[in-house]
Amino acid sequence: MSKRTVSVWTDNRFWMRSAGWVTGFSAVLLIWLTFDTLGQIQMGNDNDLNNGVAKRVPGPTVINYNIQYKFSEKRGHEVPLIGEKEKFFGRDDYSEEEAGELLHIGKLASQVKNCMNCHTLLGNGAYYAPDLTKAWLDPKWDDVAFLGAATKEEGIAKFLMDPSGNAMHQRAMPNLGITEKEAKGLVAFLKHMSSIDTNGFPRNFGKKDTTLREKRGNQ
Repeated sequence: MSKRTVSVWTDNRFWMRSAGWVTGFSAVLLIWLTFDTLGQIQMGNDNDLNNGVAKRVPGPTVINYNIQYKFSEKRGHEVPLIGEKEKFFGRDDYSEEEAGELLHIGKLASQVKNCMNCHTLLGNGAYYAPDLTKAWLDPKWDDVAFLGAATKEEGIAKFLMDPSGNAMHQRAMPNLGITEKEAKGLVAFLKHMSSIDTNGFPRNFGKKDTTLREKRGNQ
């Protein structure tokens, strides 16, 4: 009797071995991606900033520096650029401990006040109100004179403490009873969040909108 030739595609042993190889490769790839991601999202420190080392999540003392959001031809989307030192609530010498405490207060305040019930933070939350991921860089804050503030951070803090009295959108933010300490922490939290490299999210952010300024000028 002649031996029947069995196609490799109908051989159970072939598929069992293939499944084993694919599963093993996927497991190794997943482990590598996990460690790579952990390294990417690990927060930097003051030494990184002083030495010009770019981290996806800069250290807390990034609040001592000017932050911009520029289009990168190489990456095809906007990326945060950390520039020279600038005053933040009158100082540009916050230590890691001081800056970290400010960010901690701001993060807790954002959770206690349930900011994500209306806003989006790093892709999480609701879409009723403006996205806060790069809110510090919103060009609307460049015009803080109407808030009676001398600087951007003071203007944002004043707005947070009395949003209904300083409404900037038709969907006015309610008064959440934010204290001066919480407001300062929230502004620091927003500034730090704007420095995080989010691979261009949100897209096309920061385009000048003169509607509000023109409206005020006509009043």
